[in-house]
Amino acid sequence: MYKLVKTLTSLAGLALASALVQAQDVSQYTGIGRVATPAEVAAWDIDVRPDFKGLPKGAGTADQGQEIWEAKCASCHGAFGESNEVFTPIVGGTTAKDIETGKVASLTSQNQPQRTTLMKVPTVSTLYDYIYRAMPWNAPRTLSADDTYALVAYILALGEIVPEDFKLSDQNIAEVQARMPNRNGMTTQHGMWTVSGTPDVKADACMTNCVPEVKITSTLPDFARNAHHNIAEQNRTYGPYRGIDSTQPPLKNLPGAQYVAKVASAQTAVNAGSVTLAQSTTAQADSAALQQSFTKNNCAACHAPAAKGVGPSMSDIAKKYKDQDAVAKLSAKVKAGGSGAWGAIPMPPHPQVPDDEITRLVKWMLNGS
Repeated sequence: MYKLVKTLTSLAGLALASALVQAQDVSQYTGIGRVATPAEVAAWDIDVRPDFKGLPKGAGTADQGQEIWEAKCASCHGAFGESNEVFTPIVGGTTAKDIETGKVASLTSQNQPQRTTLMKVPTVSTLYDYIYRAMPWNAPRTLSADDTYALVAYILALGEIVPEDFKLSDQNIAEVQARMPNRNGMTTQHGMWTVSGTPDVKADACMTNCVPEVKITSTLPDFARNAHHNIAEQNRTYGPYRGIDSTQPPLKNLPGAQYVAKVASAQTAVNAGSVTLAQSTTAQADSAALQQSFTKNNCAACHAPAAKGVGPSMSDIAKKYKDQDAVAKLSAKVKAGGSGAWGAIPMPPHPQVPDDEITRLVKWMLNGS
């Protein structure tokens, strides 16, 4: 841990020195940049280190944290931090013995179905830092320092690391660190690091001659498909990789195969001359521009092409509104945000995106992206 902190501190020093040199060099040019003001630097310099450097003054109780949690956090994480609907659970898998030893025993056990946040995180500063800078997911940086202390206190109380009436502050957070269940679980002695403390990876390309399309080459025999009951009910429903419904027959094609077929069909049309190369190139350019806009406006954070993410997949949206004149309705929904059509998780509003761009994006999604 000391080696890791020392290395990160050295890198931070080099980065600061480089920034100072660049700031001095700016004066050689006219109309290009300026030195950041102390207030601008302070606004972004919010990281909290494991030694609590950077931690702001403040305090909050677990009771206060529960109120904030239910209003801003429970929709994704559950009322008690146990939800598996969007992300893996935050609370669970730790014991009083773990608090005593500082190492979570269930991390090396097969009895715990999933690794929760409190099982893995070794430093309470990590909880504070991440919540303060990135949560809630649809409105980051809107929590005050006191709000963040209260939320961390509530999470720790749920994990029975602190009492239910605990008040967390910058004055007692070091005492809480001494009770973190996995505080002794951080080490540099594993595959990513050598004994000297330097990474053992070189960033060289590790794959060559990759196949352009994945094909199913083997499946479970029928008698074994449901041996452990329905796998789909035993995994979280977020992201592209989930357990398949093992009560149903095997898939004939991988998810997304229709998109592969569509690309192949378009290429066949070009080759046959029914679609000119210029038309094909223009369509590809338009699609690429829309894909870039889709990513730039954070739509891709919730919507994957053919698998459920935080929100529905693009293929599911296109299927639901097939043969409907839904462009205007969906464009208004994207602009204003809201929830209900696909579940309780809200879609944030997009006031910064021009109306015509939203309309083009909606049409693009409804036409199969």
